[in-house]
This record gives sequence, C-alpha cells and structure tokens, in this order.
Amino acid sequence: MKKTALPRMVDDPPTVLLWSIDEIAPLIISLVTGMMMGRALIFFAGGLIITSCYRKYLNRNQDGFLCHWLYWHGFYFKESRTVVNPFSRIWY
Repeated sequence: MKKTALPRMVDDPPTVLLWSIDEIAPLIISLVTGMMMGRALIFFAGGLIITSCYRKYLNRNQDGFLCHWLYWHGFYFKESRTVVNPFSRIWY
C-alpha cells in the first residue's frame, strides 16, 4: 500500500480525509448531480473514473499546475478586479 503524505505546512493544499480538495471535488460534484437526476451509482462511477484520470494528470505535472492553467485561460482571478488578456505575451 502506498503511503500518503499528510499536510504539515501552511502552504499545503487543504485536504478531506486523505485526499486534497481538488482531487475529491469531481467525485462529490458527480455524486450530487447523480442524486439529483436519480442515477447516483452511474454518476458516482463516472466521478471515480474522472478522479483517477485527474489524479494521474496531476502526478505528471508540477504543483499548482491547475491554478496556472486556469489563470492563463482567464478562469482564475486571485484578488484582482480586472483580468489581463491571457493570450498577450507582452504586458506594459
């Protein structure tokens, strides 16, 4: 069994039991959606597949890759009132 590192520093991502929030969010969202549609088991299975694929994708990239990707495409605003053009390579 693979050992799971528990967060020990302030900068570590928040966790729910042994999983980080961004790993378990697709599972919870799909489960809630499935419960509303009356197909909880099917959506839960889909959420497990999405979560496992997402975990593999995150393990191949550096920490914070999702936040960088979301910011680059204009979906992540961290304490800003305006959004810069993510496709602009030169900022003045």
